[in-house]
Amino acid sequence: MLLAELSGLYGQAVLEDIGKTIRLYDFYDGKGQDWAVAADLDYRPAKKRVNLVKKLIKREAGFMFGRTPEINLRSGDADGAARAQEVLDGVLKHSGFQNKLIQAARDCFIGKRVALKVSGGRGKETRVSFRPSFEFVYDTSEDDCDTLEKIIFFYQVNNEPEREDQRIWRQKYWMKDGRCLLNEGIYNGFGHLLEGGVDVDTGLDFIPCYVIVNDGLTGDMMGESDVAELVDLQNAYNHLNSDDADALKFNMFPQTVATDAKAESLENLRLSPGALVDLQTDPVVMGDTVSRQAKLQKLESNFGYSDRFEAAINRTKNDMYDMLSVPNISLEQLKGLMQSGKSMKALYWELITRCEEKWASWQPALEWLAHTVLKMQAAYAGFEMPARYTVEVEHLYPILEDDFDEMSNDLREVAAGVRSRKSYINKWGTAPDADEELRQILREQSMTADGNL
Repeated sequence: MLLAELSGLYGQAVLEDIGKTIRLYDFYDGKGQDWAVAADLDYRPAKKRVNLVKKLIKREAGFMFGRTPEINLRSGDADGAARAQEVLDGVLKHSGFQNKLIQAARDCFIGKRVALKVSGGRGKETRVSFRPSFEFVYDTSEDDCDTLEKIIFFYQVNNEPEREDQRIWRQKYWMKDGRCLLNEGIYNGFGHLLEGGVDVDTGLDFIPCYVIVNDGLTGDMMGESDVAELVDLQNAYNHLNSDDADALKFNMFPQTVATDAKAESLENLRLSPGALVDLQTDPVVMGDTVSRQAKLQKLESNFGYSDRFEAAINRTKNDMYDMLSVPNISLEQLKGLMQSGKSMKALYWELITRCEEKWASWQPALEWLAHTVLKMQAAYAGFEMPARYTVEVEHLYPILEDDFDEMSNDLREVAAGVRSRKSYINKWGTAPDADEELRQILREQSMTADGNL
């Protein structure tokens, strides 16, 4: 069904990439981090898996979108911009945008790309959603890889083994003669239509979807996975931990050694706290010219590798953190560190830089989202859009800021005449209404000059 929509080598590459993406998700969840062991061993090797990949991806996505970016509309028409902002904020809130944005970031970092979709229609509520890369395929214009010409969403509704009993939901958007058409239906495992499948004119002159590609090069429609970069290091980390558990198990229990002991006394030997051992000397050795006595002792291992192991596993762990530019810090490591806004920002500077690089793909998507929500509200709900407006997206990171230093600097700019008082009041929120606050300041200054205050 998908090959019929995607032609040539690109279509085959897309299907192969979906299989690779599913394996990346398995690795992220931990199921794909298992490994085979030899079957002829006389012990069961330890398999200790510490899923650092999942932790790092969550930290990366949480740092970038833990504080939801602010999407603000600016226009000379203040009333129109305020109405448009209210409409946009309402749609995002009812769509659960804050939580979905963090989840979408994880999907994008794992599966190389994610689709942003705005759905709605006449009499329907406008909603915003994201879909992971293994649930859609898309095609772009031949002369512009940023122009979407077709996108198909799909997922399996049930989990039946027989293809005849399988049910697959498919939704297709595509452009034809300057109009966006929609076809939605239920198919079986053979790709035969069972329900729906009627072409519908959406009334839009664009496809209400946007594909966000993670990293990649010019013209890359696949993207790159952050998880794929960590696979070898995660496997090495798990193997080191498992080998350490085996080494500890074999060397923490000393062997019991009996010398010149009678066999019958060893058969009844019981090793437990406070146990009494009836150790008898073997009569065979008692007649030797050299007097012998049965002995029981512990054979301790002198094997030591602690320092080398710690160095190897810490180096592997630090390499994983470095791959994603996530600082490897803990409360112990922060002791003695001056935790001001500047020092924390310096600590997270590499991660901030990495996130800003990713914003090169995410910011146009969120700007497109704001425009698309307003266009769909205008097309389906009769909303009157502002004549001219711009969309501003503010990046917010969950780190401590030196607000007092910045306030002092802004006050110096006001005193020097390079910043207005109204700008200062609006920025720091020292009063609910900046204009009224400025009028009050002028009244008090006038009263002071007249000697009435």
